[in-house]
Amino acid sequence: MRRPTLKTAAIIAHDLVATALAVLLTFRIRFDGALLDERVAHLPVLLPPFLVFAGLVYGGFGLYRSKWRFASLPDLASIVRAVAVLTLALLVIDYVLVSPVLFGIYFFGKVAIGLYFVLQVFLLGGPRLAFRYLKYSRSRQSLARTATTPTLLLGRGHDIEVVLRAIESGTVRKLRPEGILSPRAEEQGQTMRGVPVLGGFADLEQAVADLGARGVPVRRLVATPSALAPESHPDDLIARARRLGLPLARVTTLGEGMRDAELAPLEIEDLLLRPTVAIDRPRLERFLTGQRVVVTGGGGSIGSEICARAVAFGASSLLVIENSEPALHGILTRPALAESEAEVTGVLADIRDRERLFAVLRDFRPDAVFHAAALKQVPYLERDWAEGIKTNVFGSVNVADAALAAGARALVMISTDKAIEPVSQLGVTKRFAEMYAQALDAAGGPARLVAVRFGNVLGSVGSVVPVFKAQIARGGPVTVTHPDMVRYFMTVREACDLVLTAAAHADREGRDPAAGDQRAAVYVLKMGQPVRIRDLAERMIRLAGFEPGEDIEIAVTGARPGERLNEILFARDEPMVNLAGIDGVMAAKPVFADRAQLERWLARLRHAVATDDRAAADAVFGEAVPDFLRRPGAPRALAAQG
Repeated sequence: MRRPTLKTAAIIAHDLVATALAVLLTFRIRFDGALLDERVAHLPVLLPPFLVFAGLVYGGFGLYRSKWRFASLPDLASIVRAVAVLTLALLVIDYVLVSPVLFGIYFFGKVAIGLYFVLQVFLLGGPRLAFRYLKYSRSRQSLARTATTPTLLLGRGHDIEVVLRAIESGTVRKLRPEGILSPRAEEQGQTMRGVPVLGGFADLEQAVADLGARGVPVRRLVATPSALAPESHPDDLIARARRLGLPLARVTTLGEGMRDAELAPLEIEDLLLRPTVAIDRPRLERFLTGQRVVVTGGGGSIGSEICARAVAFGASSLLVIENSEPALHGILTRPALAESEAEVTGVLADIRDRERLFAVLRDFRPDAVFHAAALKQVPYLERDWAEGIKTNVFGSVNVADAALAAGARALVMISTDKAIEPVSQLGVTKRFAEMYAQALDAAGGPARLVAVRFGNVLGSVGSVVPVFKAQIARGGPVTVTHPDMVRYFMTVREACDLVLTAAAHADREGRDPAAGDQRAAVYVLKMGQPVRIRDLAERMIRLAGFEPGEDIEIAVTGARPGERLNEILFARDEPMVNLAGIDGVMAAKPVFADRAQLERWLARLRHAVATDDRAAADAVFGEAVPDFLRRPGAPRALAAQG
């Protein structure tokens, strides 16, 4: 039996024993003599069904899903609600069923039922809180021995308290908080969990000097999300940290309440975007808890984050499919996966290998498949066009077919905004893969197959931001392909949360017979206004402490093959869908060819690849995606066909 299963079984056993004990103590305190003897004599008949009912109630209120070491007020509230249901059930049974029919007297009575409520809450909640306090005391003693890095925490009180709790619980380690800097004037001069608020961000230099004078040299700064909000002037904060020579880290978390918190170096790109889109955590937890998940391309920048998020939201089993051995090893040894309670495995497999893929998914039996494996670098695919077709088209066909054959409930295909009115091999191969998934989805089976379109993902392989950072680090020049080029940007976390949200929404629609032809097929994050690439380069240069045009030059190199100046989110003929209750996400209905036509196109693409005939492949794409014929530089003969 796996360790999580043993833990859950122990919690269930504890709660049922506590329930039986609460009933016995209620009788012992409320009754004596013959009245007590009479009630105890009937317990062997009445208590077992009540314990079964209690176990179901506890499960319904989530008492078996929460960890005791993190027991808190929300957990206590769940206990109170569950016990209230049991108490109400006792009241109904005692006054409506048992007493008038069997005994002619009240078996419990109102006073005993009220006493039971108090005892039951105490017996369920007390051990949980005691266990948390024991863990807290032990972790504080351990942390006192290992906390070696004097640290200043930066941010508002609410965020700071969460970080301090994470430090106390051992989630964030080796930090010794010596002070807090808060942007809120009313918090200055106070203490938070024993740590003093020394001032605001403008007092950073003074706080560091004062602590140093007392023999406490600050060696690290940790910024919470509120410290990086625009109103907190994070640019100035970074400049001050640079002048002091102190490393500045930010707090990230994969789970609720900092349970899977991590520290990451504060990067320039963390300050480049609008506020991130809020995520509906309960929706994702309801969808993923206990599910078996497959991620293709799980070692990549997007795939690895999807893996970590899926596990954080409760997936019970995760299978990572990768064709790169180093990438597979890297993701499987990532702490978020290696230390999780989920069963995490990985296989070396290429999505081009249809038989291998079918066997792997058949053996794993996934509930949800996230298809992130792809070739995506525009210039390379323009040159090596056949490789893009093999992976992005035929590989995606293999994944979709294998997912359906294995009984998956949902497949989410990672696409790109370049798939709309495509001008590149990347865009048109991704659009073709979208159409294939939509054709399978239109068959109306229980499984949903949808696509998610990304803009540029900060921090992903090939993103412009790492390129600019490297160019700035070596003194420039920073290269911009066109001064008027604009792009949408999103963080890796936003991109992956969008993928999971799309899967949850599509799965719910798949089980809703009323959805009909209103089902969404393509999901896109609302990314605000696009960013001018030259403006992005100038701000990155300034954030690095230089002046554009003086310290570091910006060079315009010219647009590359397959690039366009503006990105598009939806095609002109894609009808929009209203996603009620999902903020920050847009969706459209499918636009696709029938399955028979797609199969004919796929056969022609196979022949074009086999004969190295790019013109034949482009002709297929031109028929399937007419906008591809109107791209700049398209052969006149093909354009005339459109």
